[in-house]
Amino acid sequence: MFTGIVEEVGIVKETSRDRLTFETHKLLEGTKVGDSIAVNGVCLTVVSLENRGFSVNVMPETLRCTNLGSLRYSDLVNLERALVLGERLGGHLVLGHIDDTGEVIDVTSEETAHIMRILAPAKLMPYMVNKGFIAVDGVSLTIVDLDDFSFVVSLVSYTMENTTLGKKRPGDIVNLEADILAKYVENLKEQKRRSLNFEFLREYGFVGGTDAG
Repeated sequence: MFTGIVEEVGIVKETSRDRLTFETHKLLEGTKVGDSIAVNGVCLTVVSLENRGFSVNVMPETLRCTNLGSLRYSDLVNLERALVLGERLGGHLVLGHIDDTGEVIDVTSEETAHIMRILAPAKLMPYMVNKGFIAVDGVSLTIVDLDDFSFVVSLVSYTMENTTLGKKRPGDIVNLEADILAKYVENLKEQKRRSLNFEFLREYGFVGGTDAG
């Protein structure tokens, strides 16, 4: 589990069909083989460590469903080590399980803030609310506006300078993970809707039979 607070921007050093290698500096301290690291928000397992980086294995499904499949040599990625219990939770609970990808469709400036609108798959929109959380390429952000097809986030200067989001332009693809709490609420609401039907009501005595007396 992660917080969505990016610790470092890493550099892609090697890509292959099932393996990615990244150059990093700060994240190597205390990291060992078998640890989890979020790469652009994707939870991956460290399989080897080098002097200035680490490698992970990736499955075909991961490459298909995230933007990791488009990574090339020297590309930049957001990196975060797994949450340590007892630490301050600066962002929100991020699992590292990408729901889908979105497309940046607009980036504008408003004084010191940068406003980014992202086109999102319809299946993710029910999990989004104004002032709610969303993880974009592993970065914990607050939704400031949304419609039926897209949402808007406001990026402060620190986020622009210390994550890859500062380099995103219209047309770029980003990984999206909806807030886990929103998923649970939506699931409970759907289960309640499905269970509250005529058969349920009749079984528990809320309605009588249909036979005429």
